[in-house]
Amino acid sequence: MSTSHFGLFAASRQLSFIVAATAGFLASVPLAQANPHILVDVQTGRVLEHEEAFRKWYPASLTKLMTVYTVFDAIRAGQISLDTPIVMSKRAAAQPAAKMYFKPGQKLTLDSALKILMVKSANDIAVAVAEAVGGTQEAFVTRMNGEALKLGMTDSHFINPNGLPGKGQYTTARDLAVLTVALRRDFPQYAGYFSLEGFTTGQQNVPSLNMLIGRFAGADGMKTGFICASGFNQIGSATRNGHTLVSVVLGTDSLAARADATANLLQKGFTTPFPVSDTLASLKPYGQGRDQVADITADICSAKGAKIRSETRDEVGRMKVQSPYIQEMDHEPQFVFAGLIPGQDPQPAPQPEKVAGGDTAGGIANVPVPMPRPTSF
Repeated sequence: MSTSHFGLFAASRQLSFIVAATAGFLASVPLAQANPHILVDVQTGRVLEHEEAFRKWYPASLTKLMTVYTVFDAIRAGQISLDTPIVMSKRAAAQPAAKMYFKPGQKLTLDSALKILMVKSANDIAVAVAEAVGGTQEAFVTRMNGEALKLGMTDSHFINPNGLPGKGQYTTARDLAVLTVALRRDFPQYAGYFSLEGFTTGQQNVPSLNMLIGRFAGADGMKTGFICASGFNQIGSATRNGHTLVSVVLGTDSLAARADATANLLQKGFTTPFPVSDTLASLKPYGQGRDQVADITADICSAKGAKIRSETRDEVGRMKVQSPYIQEMDHEPQFVFAGLIPGQDPQPAPQPEKVAGGDTAGGIANVPVPMPRPTSF
């Protein structure tokens, strides 16, 4: 909020009014309904807030954070480098959307592949990277699960590197927070991959699916994910004055809802004192839903879900976010290069996608700039 908003008030009165109004807003907005969420301080590991943090959930494309952690570990071990060519296999090219539609045999560097994974969440690229690092997708997934166990992700199991649904693929909000904190702590040199505003292949510009990047103060990551069974999920991170928080929000009903919930939760973390004693390591398992993986397909990929999503878009398709902490981007997005190694066949033209889970790309994958709603205070 700018001073011009309250030109009739003295500066001191303005400040107290904003603080009071902000506190009231944060207290009144449900962060993730009754859905799993958790908020963690990266530096200390303190759990500032949590709800249903041990409920089993389909990770969707949040899985790709486990994929990149495993890749970073392979780089650290000297097994691969950012310049290593990643070759598209037939198996990788055959993955369902979202994808890049590269042809079998085409190559890109690991650096470009990581950028595409974080910005577009391309399923074909995830499999190609897994094969390059592990030799086979199956061997790489074994490494993913081994890394998860070493990190203490006691309620997670992965069956592929891209998050497509299947039996045996599950995680929890708590475990995802463990993973995210580990990424921030163990591999700070790669933090830039998580805060990209977009990439360009040379033929098309692809903006980030993370609507907080460039629009929420201090936002610097991390990943979004969607399938029908898990709803709209987001792992957010933000840093202010050297202080980093991460949030996990699972099971919201729209792109706008996951952005709102993430922004509100992170803002609450930066502005509210928390009387907490638990850390990620000490937080004890609790609650129901720990024996089977939640499936909310009936609420998400249905007429009911489509109606809810339609109400979060304006007439030209822009997201109508409600959080006052998400603002319009004040600059043109910066697109870094992430495409095929030069000298190969032309890049494929952009194609309309049917995103895994049942929604069209127009409603999920192609995300226009959000339109914040006016605040009520």
